[in-house]
Amino acid sequence: MKEKEKKKVNKKLEDLKKKKIYKGVLLKNKVYVFDKTEAEEVYDIGCFGKIKDDKNELSLEESLLLMKRNRLKVFKDDKEMNEEEFYKYACSVDDEFPWKYTVYEDLRNRGLLVRTGFKFGTHFRVYARGVKLKRGPKTLKEHTKWIVHAVPENYICSFPELSRAVRLAHNIRAKMLWAVVDEEGDVTYYEIIRKTP
Repeated sequence: MKEKEKKKVNKKLEDLKKKKIYKGVLLKNKVYVFDKTEAEEVYDIGCFGKIKDDKNELSLEESLLLMKRNRLKVFKDDKEMNEEEFYKYACSVDDEFPWKYTVYEDLRNRGLLVRTGFKFGTHFRVYARGVKLKRGPKTLKEHTKWIVHAVPENYICSFPELSRAVRLAHNIRAKMLWAVVDEEGDVTYYEIIRKTP
């Protein structure tokens, strides 16, 4: 390894050591960062969570990803949870968590901004790289690019369900993706579009 490359690697390791680890508290199906300053810092890492009443409300998917990246410690009843305990808990409160988390992690690892799709009746809203979320009028680039629904590979879908999802995506000028998670945890994305004769 060249001297220049060694310095680069050492700098990255130093930066990793300096990264702050935040404290979150698990309450039902959300994790909260109660300290106002830390709540904003967690959000600023990459639009994680939702700032509400000076605290940050994180989804289970966001929380596990931050735990895996060593940026968040989660406590339940004043006891720190490890990743495995947290995963088991998340699965116990959300039957769809295994494939939702797999898809969420895959999208985030691709550098995409991922938010909940709850208000659209789907799992996630996904924005293009580099988009910063803001309220009010948006440019075309700042709108949701995809809505994503995560399903296991043995999922059976009716045509009306498929049609509703595609129409919704079309109405908000987004593309509809079905993220299919196989038994090995690999994700395949299928874009469903509406064709009219």
